[in-house]
This record gives sequence, C-alpha cells and structure tokens, in this order.
Amino acid sequence: MKLDTVFAVPPLPRTSDARRTIDVDAAERVATHIEAGGITHLLYGGNAFLYHATSEDFETLVDWLSTMPPSRVPIPSIGPSFGRALDQARLLARYHFPAAMMLPCGDPRDPKGLEAGYREIAQAAGIPLIIYLKSEDAFGLDRAAGLEAIGRLMDSGVAAAIKYAVVLENPKEDSYLGALLWRIDASRVLSGMGERPAIVHLKDFKLAGMTTGSGCIAPRACRAFYDACRRGDWTAAERLRAQFMPLEDLRDELGPARVLHHATECAGIAKYETACPNGKIVT
Repeated sequence: MKLDTVFAVPPLPRTSDARRTIDVDAAERVATHIEAGGITHLLYGGNAFLYHATSEDFETLVDWLSTMPPSRVPIPSIGPSFGRALDQARLLARYHFPAAMMLPCGDPRDPKGLEAGYREIAQAAGIPLIIYLKSEDAFGLDRAAGLEAIGRLMDSGVAAAIKYAVVLENPKEDSYLGALLWRIDASRVLSGMGERPAIVHLKDFKLAGMTTGSGCIAPRACRAFYDACRRGDWTAAERLRAQFMPLEDLRDELGPARVLHHATECAGIAKYETACPNGKIVT
C-alpha cells in the first residue's frame, strides 16, 4: 500500500429514515468527487461516524467498498473495542482490502494487552492494521513501553502504517513523535490531522503522507497542497494551506465530523444524515 500520498477521510452520508441507513448512492457521489480531484486513497473512520456504526452498517459499508474500481484504495476502520474489532475483522477476512485502521481505544489499557489484541485482530482479518495514535497514552501510561509495543507491531508486519494525530499547540515541539520516529521509519507514518500541522510534519519530521477531511470538499486543492510540500515549495504550500483554515477552524470548534458532513451538503456534493442524533448540525 502506497503511503506517500493523500488519504481522504470521507464523511458517510445516510438517509433520513428512522434507521439512518447508509446512503450508498450519496456516498458514491462523495467518493467520485474526491477521486476526480486526484485523491484515490479513501480511509473511512471517524468522519464516517464508524464509532457509532451498527454491525449492519459496517457490513453495508464494506460491501460497497469492495465494489470500488481498481483506481481507488478503500480502507475501512474497525473497533474501537476489542470484541467489536474482532467481529469486524472476521467479516473483513472475506474481502481483499489492503489494510484496516484500528480506531483508538479510550478504555484503561496497557502496551502488553493492546499488542496482543492487535495481533489477534490482524490475524482474524488476514490483513495488516493501521495504528491510529491520538494521544501519548494511546498505548498506555508507560510511554516508552507503548512505543516499544508499536515498534514490534510494525516490525512484525501486524501493522503497516501509523496515522499520527496527537494535537499540540506547537507541532514543531513534539517529543513523542520524535521518540516514535526513533523506532519507526518516517516513511511509514502519516500526518493524521489534516492540513493544519501537515507542513511541519512533512517538512520537519519527513512523514510520508497525510490524511485530510476538508480535502474531501476540495480534493484538487488538497492534492496541490501535498504536491507542493513534496517538491519543497513551502511558499505555495502555505498559501494553499491558508485556504483550508476557515473550515478547519469551524471543525475544531464544532466537531470535525459534524462540520464535514454539513459542509458536504452545503457544497452540493451530497445530502446527508449521520449515524447518531448528535452528529447533525441544525441551522
């Protein structure tokens, strides 16, 4: 799986019926819009409200993803609980996805337990995992032990990549990312928080690729932003990044996934409902 690219993290439209059924036709319109803008890697996770998806929802999603054309690289997310992830992994074993992302666990956890769980889940799915790091204690309170566990998962092929999304006021001063890169090559780590920290991550830390939510609305501009970073044209990258900040500011203020769904409708890409009642912005 190619990592030095942009991974869109799309919203997942639903119908307005009582069950909020996934609207596959609308979801396809979103995916087509993203691909037309030059982004082909589609990572369905938090922006798709998969934390709240039912088993039926998840099966509908992966059935649809499995029918995507070869030009796209669809990646579903699973979890965050162990039992839920294991059930979803067994379903994924029927398909041929390049990887699955583990949604981060918020329960009490330790490196040894998470490492064992990730190994069991990956074995059940028959594909490697993407580790999603949202905090320094993502693999337990013992930071050093957690980083060693992550390193072993990457070395053994249980995990194929890391989505790095630890929010800091100054992303340049990131001792945790520095410690992670002492163990894991930067070519296997994605900047996982959209356009805001991406220049620092790609320029200073040499991370491979990036994820984007707002790029699902403006994929061509996001692709141009990433390409400018890759060729070292930081002036152009800063100019393009500035175009995303008003929407990113709103997402930070009101909720990233909620705003992205609303923006998708406002942009005329697709109408939407969300997986849970509190996911919709009412105007």
